[in-house]
Amino acid sequence: MAVIHQAQLTPTKLEALSDWLPRQPWSGVAAGAELLQVGRFRFDDPAGEVGVETMLVRVGEGPVLQAPLTYRAAPLEGAEEFLVTTMDHSVLGPRWVYDAVGDPVYADVLHRAIVTGGTEADIQVAVDGRFEPGPKFATARGSGSASDAPTITSVQVATVGAVTTITTAAGDLVVQRVLGGDVPAGETLTASWGDDHSAVLVTTPS
Repeated sequence: MAVIHQAQLTPTKLEALSDWLPRQPWSGVAAGAELLQVGRFRFDDPAGEVGVETMLVRVGEGPVLQAPLTYRAAPLEGAEEFLVTTMDHSVLGPRWVYDAVGDPVYADVLHRAIVTGGTEADIQVAVDGRFEPGPKFATARGSGSASDAPTITSVQVATVGAVTTITTAAGDLVVQRVLGGDVPAGETLTASWGDDHSAVLVTTPS
C-alpha cells in the first residue's frame, strides 16, 4: 500500500518534468512544450521512507515517455546527477526528487516486482486522519514467478539512446525511456493505461 497526502506541490510533478525532460537527450521534448500525463503508478518501499512513482507522459500525439521518480526527505548521497528538482510538499515538507534509475530503492522494488510477478501498489489517500482508496491511473505487472528476490543496495547506470541500463548485483534492468520500441528478451514489467494502451517498460534480459 502506498499512502499519499492531499497536498500542494511546488513545483508540481508535471512542472518539474517539463523543465527536466528537455534537458534529456533521449526525450525529444522541446523547451516550453506542453506535457500531458497519460498514466502513473507507484511501488511500495519496504522501509516506508522513499516514494517510488513512475510517470507516463507525452507531448501531443508524440510517443509516451517513461519517467520513474523517487521522492526523498533528504538528499541521496552520490546521486547529484540524477536530481530532477527539489519540491515543497505542503504536508511532508521539502522533497528531493530523483530520476529513479539512479536510486537503489527503485532498482530494488522494480526488480522484485518483475521477478516475482508483482504489481503496482494500492493507493491510499490520507484524509483527516483516515485513509481512503485512491484513484488508479495505470497498472503494472511483472512477468516472473520467483518466490522472492535479493535486496539491491547499489546501482550503476548507463544510457544509450533512449534506453537506460541499471546494473546491479542481481542483474541488469533495461529501462525503456520511450515506449513502443523493440525490447530485449527476458522477464518484463508491463504497464497498461487508458482504454487499451499497454507497453513493456522494463526488462531483465535473459
